[in-house]
Amino acid sequence: QLVESGGDSVQPGGSLRLSCLASTFTLDYFAIGWFRQAPGKEREAVSCISISDSSTGYADSAKGRFTISVDAAKNTVYLQMNRLEVEDTGVYYCAAVRHHGPLSFNLCHRQSDYDTWGRGTQVTVSA
Repeated sequence: QLVESGGDSVQPGGSLRLSCLASTFTLDYFAIGWFRQAPGKEREAVSCISISDSSTGYADSAKGRFTISVDAAKNTVYLQMNRLEVEDTGVYYCAAVRHHGPLSFNLCHRQSDYDTWGRGTQVTVSA
């Protein structure tokens, strides 16, 4: 089971850190992806990380603003989001897929590859 937290309402330019806790399994042989769904839009990939070597991937919209990381001791993946924009508003989900080795965004953005999903956390960016 994956449990997201950290969503909140912030103003444009603000920051949030989302957490994704794996509560029933260890992350060692998995990749974790962060996805988001804006109102009226399809869910899209934002970022991903391979736990085995901490290689990461980012959507173009996230590059330079978001950072994904893992704390293995806490079995938790984080998504640090800076310089938030109104367009970042949505429900953010984390998901897990078995994976070992390096990855890039091209290898981790397909939602159908992931078989364990959290229930999401709401991020609202508005003035």
